[in-house]
Amino acid sequence: MNRQKGKQYFVLAEIAVADKSIDSRPAMVEHGKKIICQRCGRAHSKQSVLLPIGCYYCPTCIRYGRITSDGQLVIQQTDLPAFDHKIVWPGVLTSFQQKISQQLVANCRQKKSSLVWSVTGSGKTEMIFETIRHVRQEGGRVAIVSPRIDVCRELFPRIQQAFPQEESLLLYGKSEEPYRYTTILIATTHQLLHFYRSFQLIVVDEVDAFPYEGDAQLRYGLYNALAENGCLIYLSATPSERLLQEIRGKFAVLKMPLRFHQRPLIVPKPIHYSRWAQAYRKKRWLRPLLQHLQRLVKKNFVLVFCPSIQLMKEMEGAVRRQEASWLITSVSSQDEKRREKVQSARSQVYKVLFTTMILERGVTFENVSVVVLGANHPVFTKSALVQIAGRVDRKGAFTEGEVIFFYDQMTEAIRQAIKEINEMNQLARSWLTDGV
Repeated sequence: MNRQKGKQYFVLAEIAVADKSIDSRPAMVEHGKKIICQRCGRAHSKQSVLLPIGCYYCPTCIRYGRITSDGQLVIQQTDLPAFDHKIVWPGVLTSFQQKISQQLVANCRQKKSSLVWSVTGSGKTEMIFETIRHVRQEGGRVAIVSPRIDVCRELFPRIQQAFPQEESLLLYGKSEEPYRYTTILIATTHQLLHFYRSFQLIVVDEVDAFPYEGDAQLRYGLYNALAENGCLIYLSATPSERLLQEIRGKFAVLKMPLRFHQRPLIVPKPIHYSRWAQAYRKKRWLRPLLQHLQRLVKKNFVLVFCPSIQLMKEMEGAVRRQEASWLITSVSSQDEKRREKVQSARSQVYKVLFTTMILERGVTFENVSVVVLGANHPVFTKSALVQIAGRVDRKGAFTEGEVIFFYDQMTEAIRQAIKEINEMNQLARSWLTDGV
């Protein structure tokens, strides 16, 4: 039986290592006038991080526990048995998904990393199952991570269902379950800062999402947690130009323009709305939004994306005053009942749910239409708009879901989002026609 070593390190100051199953390395290393943290990779001038006791500390990752130059990063060596596990999944991959799945396994065998550039609702998670199985057959450990907690929460039960005999754990800042050693870890990208050369496979779902996109510390943590001969799989519907430049020549890029049900992406309708930012103040300014909501709720539950929490709350109150019979609520990152509200939305409890960018990606609703209020606001990047549009018609029977972009000034982000959706639909049509 093939066995590999899994490693996790813990921050301990002034530890004496006697157990041979334990290894360690310096928590910080000196480089001229700089001191470099080996947990987050950040370099600081020695003078700026000198403590009165004569050692240095890292302020960048202090929220994970203080790390100092007289401490050690302690690595626990763990034998991990190989496990040939049959995937338990009631669905069947399409021929297009199967090709991507097979290529991912082939790339992993060759220790080659991959980017799956795949439209929203295409079944990205299901396409990685065979690669997870392959790594476990080889005795490797797997991490599936995302920058977004909501994405991790949605992934966890699906991985548990597919691999019920494996030990798996959901880990994030306020996890209900404390850390324990498992063969499969589902976690936020921040949690990888606690690991060192631990995983033969790391899958990063929504790799382009905030806060991972462009964060050097999180990228350092990712590569630190990857085993020496491990490989990465990036999953994204909207990879940034920066990411594509970074991986060029290093990753295989696998495109998937088709959703699982093979219906085209819903193309957004841009509608000029001169008073969207003040619409809650006067009934006549609110009327364009109300008219569209009244039409949409006859067919579907409606998600209304707002560029700020304050506007979200104002708009929720204004619409509720005009449509008292509708069950309306709002949800944001500050909402203590966030999980419960999202679950209620999945159950079609509400007529209208106002939200911020937290539901931009990684969550699936059936029978939904989407409205973006102020699509020209800077918070709505091209990638964000593509992701938001992708909430519609992800699964289930087609229910005439619509995507509406309200704006008072056309932006390049709006144009490019609509262009990218049309291009993916065109590629999907050619695949279906040619049987690619």
